[in-house]
Amino acid sequence: MSALRKWFAGGVCTSTARLDGKVAVVTGANTGIGKETAKDLARRGGRVILACRDIAKAEAAAREIIAETGNQQVIVKKLDLSDSKSIRAFAEDFLKEEKKLHILINNAGVMMVPYSKTADGFEMHIGVNHLGHFLLTFLLLDRLKESAPARIVNVSSHLHAFWHINFKNLQGEKYYNGFLAYCQSKLANVLFTRELARKLQGTGVTVNALHPGVVDSELSRYSYSSGIFKALFRFTLKTPKEGAQTSIYCAVAKELESVSGQYFSDCRPAWVAPQACNKETAKKLWQVSCELMGIQWE
Repeated sequence: MSALRKWFAGGVCTSTARLDGKVAVVTGANTGIGKETAKDLARRGGRVILACRDIAKAEAAAREIIAETGNQQVIVKKLDLSDSKSIRAFAEDFLKEEKKLHILINNAGVMMVPYSKTADGFEMHIGVNHLGHFLLTFLLLDRLKESAPARIVNVSSHLHAFWHINFKNLQGEKYYNGFLAYCQSKLANVLFTRELARKLQGTGVTVNALHPGVVDSELSRYSYSSGIFKALFRFTLKTPKEGAQTSIYCAVAKELESVSGQYFSDCRPAWVAPQACNKETAKKLWQVSCELMGIQWE
């Protein structure tokens, strides 16, 4: 039984890399795999910024991380990815206070929520999971370049393979399905990763995407079907710590120093759906994302 559970737990990051003197930002670090990722980076000696919407939960997470790791350099900052004003305020504050940024982990997300819109009027999945992180990365990119070698890690999902980018229904204008909206946003994560990697060639900044596995976390709290699955098959689910392993691997593994634009699962390269490899779709998504966020990013 223990061998079977170990198989479900998936890959483990075995890197012993230290992060002393390094600065990392982890979005959605107040719970789940985000908190476990931040905890691991803190244990390696890094200065870790927990970028979270819920400050009370984030402060509780920070206290837990400090207590477990002994690293006092765990900082909480407000970041609401459903509001571009909050994203810009976070970036402005961060750039004022932090002179370096070596690791950006775009981890936060929503999953299968009832139809709703962000403060900027975007459908919640594409708005938070893709557009919010798109803008955040844009605003922090110069600091990453200045700190190179640096890494960007985008948490996606194998569910990216279950749908396509529907530019005519990107915001759920014509119809809405929470599952498909989530899949579309996760596909956007992979397409963004691949196009950004192309643009970052020669800068010393790499970007990779990953599937964390099927994790027992708060992310699926709005999904009735996920609740049933969790109740019936909890034994097969990864714990948040197990789910964080590939994020950690992409952030610290020495063998990935020059690897960019790739997709990982269980701490190794993974299959990517054909629609995630479409260069024209990636370029169009980039253009549309810039227009929606009101930025110029060549």
